[in-house]
Amino acid sequence: MSDLSTEALDTSKANAKKLLSEQIDSLLVQLPDWVVKQVDSVERIEKVYSFKDFSAALAFTNQVGALAEQEDHHPALLTEWGQVTVTWWSHGLGGVHRNDVIMAARTDQLN
Repeated sequence: MSDLSTEALDTSKANAKKLLSEQIDSLLVQLPDWVVKQVDSVERIEKVYSFKDFSAALAFTNQVGALAEQEDHHPALLTEWGQVTVTWWSHGLGGVHRNDVIMAARTDQLN
């Protein structure tokens, strides 16, 4: 099993393809608690992280934001008291790309 978090992102947009549901499921086996969600007919991967308070949740949100800026690949982030919901998908593809799974693995390393 490869360590997804150490994989380089594929920045070649010409050949970019969204993953099939089966491919997503096989990759998520490596990422506990990440689930596939359908929003407006678009598959996304999502995880809810728990924290002791809003301040800790906000600090994590800022870490994810810094990671996203570093890689120029951005998730949806919902910060609430005691939790942060992180959702990855590729807007331009209308679904999940391998880059989204790699970024999910990197997000796990922040917590």
